Amino acid sequence: MTRTDSLPLVKGTVELLVLKTLSWGAMHGFGISSWLETQSGGSFSMDDGALYQVLHRLEAREYVKAEWGVTENNRRARYYRLTPEGRRYLRGETALWLQSSSCVTSILTITTRPAGG
Repeated sequence: MTRTDSLPLVKGTVELLVLKTLSWGAMHGFGISSWLETQSGGSFSMDDGALYQVLHRLEAREYVKAEWGVTENNRRARYYRLTPEGRRYLRGETALWLQSSSCVTSILTITTRPAGG
């Protein structure tokens, strides 16, 4: 799948995916974007502007904390890490999202007309 064939990401889902990414450890913006693209097999890609808007919202809610660091290429970058509050939020929202997506999937995959409908 090419970058132009990327799947659309819904605002709340993007925040959840960024938090999940950071659950593996602190990362800078490019690292977060690369991890998501790799883990999705290239299906999800984010432009920098959208990613940093998400990170700033998450930081304002105190779900992530940012600190300056140096990348493996010896460049200065802001590294984002999950806070304990962010980890709690991730657990709760993940459970809710999994339940909701399971319900939507069960409806969308109905192949015969249900009785009474």
